[in-house]
Amino acid sequence: MTLTGSRVAFLATDGFEDSELTSPWDAVTAEGASATLIAPDSGRITGKNGHEQSVDLTAADATADQFDALVLPGGVVNADHLRMDKPSIALARAFFDQHKPVGVICHGAWILIEAGVVDGRTLTSYPSLQTDLRNAGATWVDEEVVVDEGLVSSRTPDDLPAFNAKVVEEIGEGTHAGQTA
Repeated sequence: MTLTGSRVAFLATDGFEDSELTSPWDAVTAEGASATLIAPDSGRITGKNGHEQSVDLTAADATADQFDALVLPGGVVNADHLRMDKPSIALARAFFDQHKPVGVICHGAWILIEAGVVDGRTLTSYPSLQTDLRNAGATWVDEEVVVDEGLVSSRTPDDLPAFNAKVVEEIGEGTHAGQTA
């Protein structure tokens, strides 16, 4: 499947799980998509294992209209900070309002809880988030990758091959009517 012409936003900040940013980034760009790193602040962000990457756009300056899909890497510190950033929360929610594909892995689901978009959805995450997700109205399952109407979720870096394949597939399919807030 080719993603030529697709624009994929990656929303992260310091403390992201390095491979959960770099591996999906490589997967979508290998299929022809352009990738943009969005963060709460401009400059550079650093992953928990030292990967540094320049921020292309701040969350306050980004809109879902500019992109075809969103990827939310995990990492405890990253996810905890993003769920406290109002522009990041609003941006994540806007992708659901526009029915666009969203990929989320590990602790990245915390921002989706804050955005109010998991009620009635089925997804997976790092196991420690299962109670948070259930309390927010989601059905949590312990599976390598789960796809629910354009929402792709996985648990850990071990799941990246399956996660990447499904993210590419869902972006290639485009918008999903069931992908709603």
